Amino acid sequence: MGSIVYRQYSGESELPHIMALVQHELSEPYVIYTYRYFLQQWPHLAFLAYPPQSSEPVGVIVSKQSMHRDAANRGYIAMLSVHKNWRKRGIASTLVRRTVEVMKKHGVEEVVLETEYDNSAALSLYESLGFMREKRLYRFYLNGKDAFRLVLVVPPPELDEEAKATRKPLPARYLAPARMIPIPSLPYDSDDEVSSR
Repeated sequence: MGSIVYRQYSGESELPHIMALVQHELSEPYVIYTYRYFLQQWPHLAFLAYPPQSSEPVGVIVSKQSMHRDAANRGYIAMLSVHKNWRKRGIASTLVRRTVEVMKKHGVEEVVLETEYDNSAALSLYESLGFMREKRLYRFYLNGKDAFRLVLVVPPPELDEEAKATRKPLPARYLAPARMIPIPSLPYDSDDEVSSR
């Protein structure tokens, strides 16, 4: 069996596959305009995972990146979904890593997302990738469930030796804000993936 192929979103023809995958795996409903909002403005931040010799994706991530309150270059993971038959293969973590790497090339300072407060597999996945719980959002989803907002603080890229010698301490925005408290990592098996937002 061959390896999973990861590709950036390439156009509207992939939208029905993305919608079917997200609607099948996630509890929150989205209208077509929500997908187009993200995919038309930030197509470079959407990735799909395809099994060998298949034209239908089994995993997808949809994100955006913009200035937040004119203060921070923020990435946002809007949707992450892996078909239940293709979990436990590292697909979700690979999709997140690829998206964050592209965001880093565009100067991202933090990446945020929300996931259901009781989705322990999703929380474990994100925490294994360095995300921290920022706060609990009560009755966040249409189904009445609470969510956790998770944040990944991205330090600036490494500087050359000359710049390091003259570098000032990092601004406070690059350090984990005081409102984010470290929590013990949940056991995460890279094979224990679920769909999440």
